[in-house]
Amino acid sequence: MNKKRNSSIIGMVIVFILLVFDQFTKYLAATYLKGGHSIILIKGVFQLHYLENRGAAFGIMQGMKIWFVIGTLLMLAVMIFIYWKSPMEQKFKWARMIIMILTAGAIGNLIDRLRLDYVIDFFYFELINFPIFNVADVYVSCGMVLLVLFGLFYYKEEDIERLIPFKKQQEKKADMQ
Repeated sequence: MNKKRNSSIIGMVIVFILLVFDQFTKYLAATYLKGGHSIILIKGVFQLHYLENRGAAFGIMQGMKIWFVIGTLLMLAVMIFIYWKSPMEQKFKWARMIIMILTAGAIGNLIDRLRLDYVIDFFYFELINFPIFNVADVYVSCGMVLLVLFGLFYYKEEDIERLIPFKKQQEKKADMQ
């Protein structure tokens, strides 16, 4: 149990550090970019541009804050549960790291939604007109890519079953019926 507790403390510290970095970059964006003061880093390709996003990617679901908050809280609960239940074997350190990254991203945008009623976005790839995003979005996107890659190429089906205890319980119920 000591190993699990230590892992949880380390996980919280990592999430906190990632979260501080996300919030600091959003503070800088609000301080220096708000009001139309974009910073062009690579002309015609990449710039820092302030945006108050009241929806999700591509501006979908504008003004549906309550659904974002509820969905984020549910996902956080699931991620924390899986983190806590994950085996303390070396093989599962990557799964725990991915959960930390996803958790930091989810909390970073949740803080904005609760505090400001919108999420501060500021990275803009002008070349491809990609939606403006932030550091928390990078955490979530990279975390999801890593989750898929590790799920497909690193973890075996029995490893995933050990990580996600819900599946075992559902199979037991189905076998009993």
